[in-house]
Amino acid sequence: MRSGNPSLNDNIFRGTLGATAERMTINGTVNKTMLLLTICVVAAAWTWGRFFGSGPQAIQGVVGLGAIAGLVVAMVTVFKQTWAPYTAPLYAVFEGLFIGGFSALMEARYPGIVIQAVGLTFGTLLCLLGAYKSGFIRATENFKLGVVAATGGIALLYLVQIGLHFFGKDMPFIHQSGTAGMLFSAFVVVIAALNLVLDFDYIERGAEAGAPKYLEWYGAFALLVTLVWLYLEILRLLGKSRD
Repeated sequence: MRSGNPSLNDNIFRGTLGATAERMTINGTVNKTMLLLTICVVAAAWTWGRFFGSGPQAIQGVVGLGAIAGLVVAMVTVFKQTWAPYTAPLYAVFEGLFIGGFSALMEARYPGIVIQAVGLTFGTLLCLLGAYKSGFIRATENFKLGVVAATGGIALLYLVQIGLHFFGKDMPFIHQSGTAGMLFSAFVVVIAALNLVLDFDYIERGAEAGAPKYLEWYGAFALLVTLVWLYLEILRLLGKSRD
């Protein structure tokens, strides 16, 4: 089993089967995903309120903290899956702080854009879940390989962009509007969405294999990682289309 989501890989379930009487279930993972989404939304709403109540300067430190701490907690969770029941809620809080601030900035510049991005994100989630459950989309080995390769390529491109930024240079098609920028963002949105299919497949297989109960939290964390990525990329694409 493989997933294009960097927080899911084949090693997660190895050596864990039979370790506990409590087993991972799909319903348990769904419940924990809903809890993490609720935590994330509440944290985002707090940052959003601060932005429109006190101005952008009131959230600068909070947004930076959310972005950095969220990344650190995510990396810890990836390497210490047994800590997921504790680190996954922390990740939801920090990511919510970041998302709330970023969303508020985008909303101030493009009124109405956030509700559109939220609707498209959850609409994509429901459509892909329905397509997966109906068998219309199957996570075959070739499908997994293609999505993993594309996800890795995007990650590498973003790392190069970060490096160039330190030297005062940018890749215009990543951040700027225009045909090239919109096509790139649309491609990233598609790849982020397809990662959801791999996550569904991985969690379903884990539940069938009787993986330990704590991996419900890890599966919920992985889904949140993908949903956050998908939402941010949709928001960026909509922003470019407004420009």
